[in-house]
Amino acid sequence: MVGKDQEGTRLDIFVALHIQELSRARVQQLIKQDCIRVNEISSKSGYRVREGDKIRVRFVAPESRLDIAPEQVPFDVVYEDDSLLVLNKPPGVVVHPAPGHHTGTLVHGLLYYCKDLAGIGGQLRPGIVHRLDKDTSGLMVVAKTERAFKGLAGQFRSGKVKKEYHALVHGIPRAVCGSIEVPIGRHRKKRKEMAVDMEKGSHAASDWRKIEDFLQTFSLLSVRIKTGRTHQIRVHLSYIGHPVVGDPVYGYGRNWWKGRKFSAKGEILSPVTRQMLHAHALGFSHPITKKEMMFEVGYPDDMKDFLRELESLERG
Repeated sequence: MVGKDQEGTRLDIFVALHIQELSRARVQQLIKQDCIRVNEISSKSGYRVREGDKIRVRFVAPESRLDIAPEQVPFDVVYEDDSLLVLNKPPGVVVHPAPGHHTGTLVHGLLYYCKDLAGIGGQLRPGIVHRLDKDTSGLMVVAKTERAFKGLAGQFRSGKVKKEYHALVHGIPRAVCGSIEVPIGRHRKKRKEMAVDMEKGSHAASDWRKIEDFLQTFSLLSVRIKTGRTHQIRVHLSYIGHPVVGDPVYGYGRNWWKGRKFSAKGEILSPVTRQMLHAHALGFSHPITKKEMMFEVGYPDDMKDFLRELESLERG
């Protein structure tokens, strides 16, 4: 029953707050299935509860999506327990189905690996609480239960998750570290891209630190993000004049990048086929045990080989 202090809360939020095992997305799914009623009357997710309302929840199995057939997709499991798994996503793997990517996504692979994952957190993105771009490699955490999904999603929303990326960028920053705090929003003309937007953008903050520089041409940076805007690191680094090497969108332009070979000290370097951005470290509080967890993972082969090549040329 709804108390006076809870009056005015959205129905989906009210239920998610009171049933720890259910994420808000799952609650909304149950409301659409008419499994959550107010005073025995069908209601919508946006209904504002009133004092004295009686909320009844009927649990049913999540609807499955027959068009998302489990299939083997490459990824390495770094850690796993009954509530979650931490994985190392290789570059080139799209996280969830989208136009043009109906098979071979990480979601397809997760459904193959975890047989009972379907429906957790949403039909198209089961277990997915955050994402990496297709060509960004590295650490992700995936929820295996509704309770874990809700707990992890809350940490991401509140900025409590520790995320450190390593990025190989063009140029040598003048300082050894710095902060970038400029808002990011959808590009005014290119709707698939993001951009710095001082008027309508959302707050975005990134801290960076130089790890190493090479041949007066490239730098390896550690970047910690305080917010999680789409393409945040790529947009921010491009904004300060040090775009990620191989970035076809926020670098030096798709046509220039695709047709140009990188060179240093007169040597032609190995071709770069994607942005050199890697999710190196991930830290969070376990949603069930509350234990603080921290993970790190090394670079994929293409980034490792390119860095070795730069180091070799640096040594002469």
